[in-house]
Amino acid sequence: MRLTTFTDYSLRVLIYLATQPVERATIAQVATAFQVSENHLVKVVHFLGKQGWLTNVRGKGGGLELGMPPEAMIVGRVVRETEGLSQLAECFGDTDGDCAIAPNCRLRGVLGEAIQAFYAVLDKYTLAHLVNNRQELAQVLFHPQAEAKARRARAV
Repeated sequence: MRLTTFTDYSLRVLIYLATQPVERATIAQVATAFQVSENHLVKVVHFLGKQGWLTNVRGKGGGLELGMPPEAMIVGRVVRETEGLSQLAECFGDTDGDCAIAPNCRLRGVLGEAIQAFYAVLDKYTLAHLVNNRQELAQVLFHPQAEAKARRARAV
């Protein structure tokens, strides 16, 4: 199963914020850390906020922060919500499509079982599990930003 870019970016935003949970971040900071488009992240952040996983604080000192503790965010739930209905093949839709063997095919059951197993593994983990190596993540995520900030300060 391949996750969409939307799900990938959603998990990245949550990991970024959980790495330094007492700090707020901007979309620009997250985009810089992961070298992704800010425009893509705007939609992701909006969705995560609607789900209650993020809080957007406006005004001076504002930014993005987690909407709940990392221990309460189940990875499987995040993936289910961001992916929508999993349709590995056309037979998972409302109709069997154009498949000639649909009435006798066992593949649909096997793929359904595989999806259940996939989510069963993800349901074992929370966002806290993904960031239990905060120091190592912080070195990767926040070190490049510090260098860029220092370069901008020197240029002024």
